[in-house]
Amino acid sequence: MPLWTLHCSACDYAQPGDQPAGVCPACGQPLLAQYDAVAVDARAPHWSLWRYAPVLPLAAGETPVTLGEGMTPLADAPSLARQVGVRRLWIKDEGRNPTASFKARGMSAAVTRARALGAAGLVVPTAGNAGAAIAAYAAAAGLPVKVFAPRTTPPAILMTIAALGADLQLIDGHIGDAGKLATAFANESGWMNVSTLREPYRVEGMKTMGYEVVEQLDGRVPDAIVYPTGGGEGTIGIWKALGEMRDWGWLRSDVRMPRMIVAQSSGCAPIVRAFAAGADRAEPWENPVTYAAGLRVPGPLGDRLLLRVLRESAGDAVAVPDDVTRDATRALSTATGIDAAPEGGCALAVVDRMVREGRLSRDAEVVVFNTGSGASYRRESSDLAAEARG
Repeated sequence: MPLWTLHCSACDYAQPGDQPAGVCPACGQPLLAQYDAVAVDARAPHWSLWRYAPVLPLAAGETPVTLGEGMTPLADAPSLARQVGVRRLWIKDEGRNPTASFKARGMSAAVTRARALGAAGLVVPTAGNAGAAIAAYAAAAGLPVKVFAPRTTPPAILMTIAALGADLQLIDGHIGDAGKLATAFANESGWMNVSTLREPYRVEGMKTMGYEVVEQLDGRVPDAIVYPTGGGEGTIGIWKALGEMRDWGWLRSDVRMPRMIVAQSSGCAPIVRAFAAGADRAEPWENPVTYAAGLRVPGPLGDRLLLRVLRESAGDAVAVPDDVTRDATRALSTATGIDAAPEGGCALAVVDRMVREGRLSRDAEVVVFNTGSGASYRRESSDLAAEARG
């Protein structure tokens, strides 16, 4: 029997962890895993996210579908700390994962469970990185996969999806439109829909980012964690991990939890708008436009969970325009040697803005997530030449 059960994030519904699962059948909200027994030290002696296998959805005797994801660098960035005006700043570089983004974590966990549950195939909508990750992990598991992606997805990511053998369907519109097609296909085919928070296991892979930050800081917790947020599974997962660590005694009971800060683009900021209004859910964003493809998610299913995280953590949500994101992305890369994606630049720009506006203390220790590789956004040599000219 598995050591976890699935519980609705919004109502009292629960089910065993060894059964197929989507969203809550009672209310349609995301299901989350809860673990029944946890060792004091749940780390395994290998260096991937499966280092935390005892608190991940892996049944006894199972082998995970893994490509070496997780355990990404946490780089101290003193020059950037001085530039934005905080006491200490670290960059967690998720671009070092397989397929060059944090999405590898969630897909490793989701595909592991899909294979164990006998899924006939997998389907996902994507703004880019999720599609590349599912293509890789489906290939590793020997499962067919269909990916629905907007035509505006960065070409380098689309080429990766195709190269890994996925059935890539390009659509007009945004990821919300792709999501409707993915859901329809899943219903017709019986394939497993691994859209963000429409199954409970991608967030389990994502939560390992929280475990890693605390381990890499030798058991300390930063004052703030700034996460570029589209669908929200990274932000939700990290907060879930921190709560588990506190509940299981991995953190001192009196530790002050970090403020979770959502970074979004001014061209697509449904969580920022809802948080500013004091709402408990977000209305879909009209006409989403941003070159940071991972942030172009107008109606995240996890909106209620995200807003709950912000309230519980005394957090914040801030949006910046694309021109500011471009400058911050370049600053992050040139100051650290990290090939930052625009989502990471957006997060750094949010730190700078919050300090200037007095929303983040100058004495704060801050972890900023760079969620992918800048290489995924480069298209043609002419683009590089234009970038070099400034």
